[in-house]
Amino acid sequence: IGEQVWLRCSFTSSFPISEKLTVDWTYRPLSGGQMETIFHYQSVPYPTTVGKFKGRISWVGNVAKGDASIAIQSPELSDNGTFICSVKNPPDV
Repeated sequence: IGEQVWLRCSFTSSFPISEKLTVDWTYRPLSGGQMETIFHYQSVPYPTTVGKFKGRISWVGNVAKGDASIAIQSPELSDNGTFICSVKNPPDV
């Protein structure tokens, strides 16, 4: 709590990394409910501009090295939940 936390995500692709590669991070609270997209990457990072993670997510990945990790600043107990990383590198998904 209070310190930056890294959410690691690594991937491999049988195709060369291109500008079409996308990374989506979604979150579902521990109490359940709907999944919400909290981060999107396509050539540049697009952190969420709404919700509880607004202003707290930063891109720490390097797609050229198969890394799609993000960091969350000032995590709180209420951030607990399921985080899913999804990488698509067309035509590879």
